[in-house]
Amino acid sequence: MYLDLNPCACGSVETEWDSGVLSIEGSLVKCYSGVCGGCRTEREHYFALPRREVMPRDWPAFGGPEPSQLLDAGEWMWLADFTASNVPEDAANARRTLSMARAAVEEVLKFIPEGQDDVPADAFWSARGQEVRDAEPPRFRRDRLLVVRDTYRDLADR
Repeated sequence: MYLDLNPCACGSVETEWDSGVLSIEGSLVKCYSGVCGGCRTEREHYFALPRREVMPRDWPAFGGPEPSQLLDAGEWMWLADFTASNVPEDAANARRTLSMARAAVEEVLKFIPEGQDDVPADAFWSARGQEVRDAEPPRFRRDRLLVVRDTYRDLADR
């Protein structure tokens, strides 16, 4: 998801990625490399792997129980909004699309600390994420996020 939301300097996201696992200074990382389809620049990204493999409960699942370190809460909400605004008409693809939107909202919920009701300000570190939050801060309250998540789940189950 990070690679799709972070294009090349030329603005293109068109890259055919090759990937593999490497050990760098004793830590396992996943390396993605490819050539930008827009400007032909070589691109490479390294992502730390979790200490233990996380087995997803549902499809789709984006990570473990902790908040994302790559995408902030606003970017996950942007992804949920974008995905839910592009639901196809056929039932199978609609179900997959709405499940993706639900999972993105679940990622936003991971940023809310136990015993609190709102996503904290430090969970918005990207320009896109801050823009989404600033447009409507109440969207990042736990109660509203749960309603949105459950609505996407219910629509997907129809």
